[in-house]
Amino acid sequence: MRIALLIGLLLVALQDKAPEGATLLDAAQFTMEDGKPCTWPVVDGALEVGKGSILTKEKYQDFQLHVEFNLPEPPAGSTGQGRSNSGVYIQRRYEVQILESMGDDPPKNNGCASIYTQKAPDKNAAKKAGEWQTYDITFKSARFDDAGKKTAGARITVIWNGVKVHDDYEITGKTGAGKPEGAEPGPILLQDHGHKVKFRNLWILPKK
Repeated sequence: MRIALLIGLLLVALQDKAPEGATLLDAAQFTMEDGKPCTWPVVDGALEVGKGSILTKEKYQDFQLHVEFNLPEPPAGSTGQGRSNSGVYIQRRYEVQILESMGDDPPKNNGCASIYTQKAPDKNAAKKAGEWQTYDITFKSARFDDAGKKTAGARITVIWNGVKVHDDYEITGKTGAGKPEGAEPGPILLQDHGHKVKFRNLWILPKK
């Protein structure tokens, strides 16, 4: 058990370091949804959710994405989606949920690290509110033929706090408030859900 824990911590440490060719996603790389400059505040070096979601200026197809997030204590008496809540929308189409989910057993398909309402994470790897958590996401975009017909679904692998919770899962379609699927690349969107979630050390490495 001790050896497995040490290996997991080492893997997380290696994943935290942006590889050569990766783009660091700081405030300058994001805009508000209306295209105006990002207005989320930077608090102790971390982006804190402000009013309105933000999305990357660049659009992406296939990539590796690293996200670190910190959830505030949930509002007193809150349950379900009312707990500390945000999300990472891949291509603005598919949400990897961020939600205070400590103790959820079994994990839910709308809980933390879920492919929102489609698939629960294989394990609940949640940390307590106030502790930094990580997602390491490998994504392959859906494929379409020249006539616009989908020939292969998007595929995603998610490592949550060093634990693989989705292994090359084929996403069945857009999730929640996501934009419709299409052949064109899309931005990464960080969701404002009314809670002051913090983000730091975000980077993305496009795949050829």
